[in-house]
This record gives sequence, C-alpha cells and structure tokens, in this order.
Amino acid sequence: MYRFLIVVEKAEGNYSAYSPDLPGCVATGKTREQAATHMHKAIELHISGLREDRIPIPKPHSFAEIIAIPA
Repeated sequence: MYRFLIVVEKAEGNYSAYSPDLPGCVATGKTREQAATHMHKAIELHISGLREDRIPIPKPHSFAEIIAIPA
C-alpha cells in the first residue's frame, strides 16, 4: 500500500489538489471534499499508468505538520 500526501487549496470558485510526490497529478472540485475524492481517483489512474508503462512508482517522501504560532 502506498500513502501519498495531498495538498488541497482554495482557489477562485473551487478547490484544487496535488501531491508533491506525484508531479503532474492534480484534481479539482467544487468543495474541499470533492477535490480530495477526485485526487484519490487521479492518483489511482496515475499509478495505473505508471504500471502500464513499467515506470517505477515513486516512493512517498512528503509529510505535513501544522505549526501553531501565538497570535
């Protein structure tokens, strides 16, 4: 099982998502949840294409942390 970090960002009128570990693999959605769901499907298709082309699947290396700064 692979676990890829995705980043979901608010855009003008929708949300966009990408994975730092899978360049070029992106998705959008009207809501944050929809963008994440679409990104999950996009990653599945991306990995499937890599396998078909016999290209190694990148090992996930990205992670995220939230840092709190006093106001």
